[in-house]
Amino acid sequence: MSPILVAIFLAAAAARIASVVVSKRHERVLRDEGAVERGALNTRLPALAHGLFYLAAFGEGWVRHAEFDGVSAIGLAILIAALAMLVWIVRLLGPVWTVKIMIARNHPVSRHWLFRNLRHPNYFLNILPELVGYALIFHAWLTLMIGLPVYLVILIVRIVQEERAMRGLFGTASAS
Repeated sequence: MSPILVAIFLAAAAARIASVVVSKRHERVLRDEGAVERGALNTRLPALAHGLFYLAAFGEGWVRHAEFDGVSAIGLAILIAALAMLVWIVRLLGPVWTVKIMIARNHPVSRHWLFRNLRHPNYFLNILPELVGYALIFHAWLTLMIGLPVYLVILIVRIVQEERAMRGLFGTASAS
């Protein structure tokens, strides 16, 4: 496997670990403000699926002796754009952004145009493109064909659960 692909794996893993650190910091603040977690199992499943997708794609690339080429470059561009979206979304939501479904007593709803016009932008502009880009980087076609549909099922359940939690607090508003 190309050393650049190993470096991309390590950088992407570091970016995801950094996002979990930010999430944990926000979670502590939310809990101090009386927030409660909804759907704890459905926090663990996407996190597990995300980690397994990363490992499966990397492993598939390793077995295939993947090299960095045009397909990898397209995947890297998609991955970078997806991670940039994550940074933007985290900045927009501030301390209410976590990887968990956390609802505080005075939970603010983002009125930013992104959230008014696209429900769950983190999932559609960050997570899904990130996984596609990541699989392309490593030429992980099996991971993409099998792992992405499995992840989609988990994500749909998560979205339904998040909508239910938000609806109970805000009516039809979306804050993710």
